[in-house]
Amino acid sequence: MSEAQPADFIFEDDPDHPGWKRWEVAHEGLYNGFIGPLLVRRDGDMARIRMIPRPGQGNVRGDVHGGTLLGFLDLSLFATAHALGQGQGGLAATVQLDTQFIAGASMHEPVEAQVELLRETGRFWFLRGLAVQGETIVVSFTALVRKAVR
Repeated sequence: MSEAQPADFIFEDDPDHPGWKRWEVAHEGLYNGFIGPLLVRRDGDMARIRMIPRPGQGNVRGDVHGGTLLGFLDLSLFATAHALGQGQGGLAATVQLDTQFIAGASMHEPVEAQVELLRETGRFWFLRGLAVQGETIVVSFTALVRKAVR
Protein backbone atom coordinates (compact mmCIF):
# COMPACT_ATOMS: atom_id res chain seq x y z
CA MET A 1 0.00 0.00 0.00
CA SER A 2 1.38 3.43 -0.86
CA GLU A 3 0.64 6.85 0.59
CA ALA A 4 -2.23 8.74 -1.03
CA GLN A 5 -1.24 11.38 -3.53
CA PRO A 6 -2.04 15.05 -2.80
CA ALA A 7 -4.47 15.03 -5.75
CA ASP A 8 -6.56 12.38 -3.93
CA PHE A 9 -7.83 14.97 -1.43
CA ILE A 10 -8.93 18.56 -1.48
CA PHE A 11 -7.64 20.49 1.55
CA GLU A 12 -8.11 24.21 1.10
CA ASP A 13 -9.46 27.29 2.82
CA ASP A 14 -13.26 27.30 2.84
CA PRO A 15 -14.52 30.73 1.73
CA ASP A 16 -17.91 30.18 3.42
CA HIS A 17 -16.36 29.28 6.78
CA PRO A 18 -13.46 31.62 7.66
CA GLY A 19 -10.74 29.93 9.69
CA TRP A 20 -11.76 26.46 8.48
CA LYS A 21 -10.35 24.26 5.73
CA ARG A 22 -12.47 22.11 3.45
CA TRP A 23 -11.36 18.45 3.37
CA GLU A 24 -12.82 15.92 0.99
CA VAL A 25 -11.84 13.13 -1.32
CA ALA A 26 -11.31 14.34 -4.88
CA HIS A 27 -12.85 11.27 -6.55
CA GLU A 28 -16.54 10.93 -7.43
CA GLY A 29 -18.56 7.96 -6.24
CA LEU A 30 -16.66 7.10 -3.06
CA TYR A 31 -18.31 6.68 0.34
CA ASN A 32 -16.67 9.87 1.59
CA GLY A 33 -18.96 11.78 -0.77
CA PHE A 34 -22.04 10.52 1.11
CA ILE A 35 -20.79 12.14 4.29
CA GLY A 36 -19.97 15.28 2.30
CA PRO A 37 -17.10 17.71 2.50
CA LEU A 38 -15.83 18.17 6.04
CA LEU A 39 -14.64 21.38 7.66
CA VAL A 40 -11.31 21.05 9.47
CA ARG A 41 -9.52 23.29 11.92
CA ARG A 42 -6.48 22.70 14.07
CA ASP A 43 -6.96 23.84 17.65
CA GLY A 44 -3.62 23.36 19.45
CA ASP A 45 -2.98 19.62 19.71
CA MET A 46 -6.56 18.81 18.74
CA ALA A 47 -8.38 18.78 15.43
CA ARG A 48 -11.96 19.97 15.09
CA ILE A 49 -13.85 18.33 12.23
CA ARG A 50 -17.37 19.45 11.26
CA MET A 51 -20.02 17.69 9.26
CA ILE A 52 -23.10 19.56 8.10
CA PRO A 53 -25.98 17.03 8.00
CA ARG A 54 -27.68 16.66 4.62
CA PRO A 55 -30.93 15.10 3.42
CA GLY A 56 -30.67 11.33 3.33
CA GLN A 57 -28.49 11.15 6.45
CA GLY A 58 -31.33 11.11 8.98
CA ASN A 59 -33.34 8.45 10.78
CA VAL A 60 -37.08 8.14 11.40
CA ARG A 61 -36.81 10.28 14.57
CA GLY A 62 -35.39 13.16 12.57
CA ASP A 63 -31.90 12.82 14.05
CA VAL A 64 -28.67 12.09 12.19
CA HIS A 65 -28.58 8.31 11.63
CA GLY A 66 -26.12 6.43 13.84
CA GLY A 67 -24.50 4.88 10.77
CA THR A 68 -23.89 8.35 9.36
CA LEU A 69 -22.30 9.40 12.65
CA LEU A 70 -20.04 6.33 12.59
CA GLY A 71 -19.00 7.09 9.02
CA PHE A 72 -18.33 10.70 9.96
CA LEU A 73 -16.22 9.68 12.96
CA ASP A 74 -14.22 7.26 10.84
CA LEU A 75 -13.48 9.95 8.25
CA SER A 76 -12.66 12.43 11.02
CA LEU A 77 -9.75 10.20 12.07
CA PHE A 78 -8.07 10.69 8.70
CA ALA A 79 -8.95 14.39 8.49
CA THR A 80 -7.34 14.73 11.94
CA ALA A 81 -4.12 13.11 10.74
CA HIS A 82 -4.09 15.54 7.82
CA ALA A 83 -4.85 18.58 10.00
CA LEU A 84 -2.16 17.71 12.54
CA GLY A 85 0.47 17.25 9.86
CA GLN A 86 0.70 13.48 10.24
CA GLY A 87 0.38 12.74 6.51
CA GLN A 88 -2.47 12.31 4.11
CA GLY A 89 -4.04 9.48 6.07
CA GLY A 90 -6.06 8.45 3.02
CA LEU A 91 -4.58 4.99 2.62
CA ALA A 92 -4.35 4.29 6.33
CA ALA A 93 -6.88 1.85 7.81
CA THR A 94 -9.11 1.96 10.85
CA VAL A 95 -8.28 -1.04 13.02
CA GLN A 96 -10.61 -0.21 15.92
CA LEU A 97 -13.28 2.42 16.54
CA ASP A 98 -15.03 2.18 19.91
CA THR A 99 -18.07 4.42 20.33
CA GLN A 100 -20.55 5.29 23.02
CA PHE A 101 -23.69 7.03 21.74
CA ILE A 102 -24.77 9.49 24.39
CA ALA A 103 -27.45 11.66 22.74
CA GLY A 104 -29.16 12.13 19.40
CA ALA A 105 -27.75 14.62 16.88
CA SER A 106 -30.14 17.07 15.27
CA MET A 107 -30.27 17.22 11.48
CA HIS A 108 -30.48 21.02 11.76
CA GLU A 109 -27.01 21.94 13.02
CA PRO A 110 -23.42 20.81 12.39
CA VAL A 111 -21.89 17.90 14.27
CA GLU A 112 -18.30 18.49 15.36
CA ALA A 113 -15.72 15.83 16.18
CA GLN A 114 -13.06 17.08 18.56
CA VAL A 115 -10.18 14.64 18.09
CA GLU A 116 -6.79 14.37 19.75
CA LEU A 117 -3.85 12.23 18.78
CA LEU A 118 -2.81 10.48 22.00
CA ARG A 119 0.22 8.66 20.64
CA GLU A 120 1.92 7.86 17.39
CA THR A 121 4.15 4.86 16.84
CA GLY A 122 5.89 3.66 13.69
CA ARG A 123 2.71 1.95 12.49
CA PHE A 124 -0.23 3.32 14.48
CA TRP A 125 -2.11 6.42 15.60
CA PHE A 126 -4.02 6.22 18.89
CA LEU A 127 -6.84 8.76 18.98
CA ARG A 128 -9.77 9.75 21.15
CA GLY A 129 -12.50 12.31 20.90
CA LEU A 130 -16.02 13.55 21.31
CA ALA A 131 -18.67 14.37 18.75
CA VAL A 132 -20.70 17.34 19.92
CA GLN A 133 -23.50 19.66 18.88
CA GLY A 134 -23.10 22.91 20.77
CA GLU A 135 -22.70 21.92 24.43
CA THR A 136 -24.29 18.47 23.93
CA ILE A 137 -22.00 15.46 23.79
CA VAL A 138 -23.40 13.13 21.13
CA VAL A 139 -20.72 10.41 20.95
CA SER A 140 -17.54 9.55 22.84
CA PHE A 141 -14.96 7.49 20.93
CA THR A 142 -11.47 6.03 20.85
CA ALA A 143 -9.70 4.67 17.78
CA LEU A 144 -6.65 2.85 16.55
CA VAL A 145 -5.52 3.58 12.98
CA ARG A 146 -2.81 1.71 11.11
CA LYS A 147 -0.76 4.15 9.08
CA ALA A 148 -0.26 3.56 5.36
CA VAL A 149 2.77 1.48 4.46
CA ARG A 150 5.00 3.40 2.06
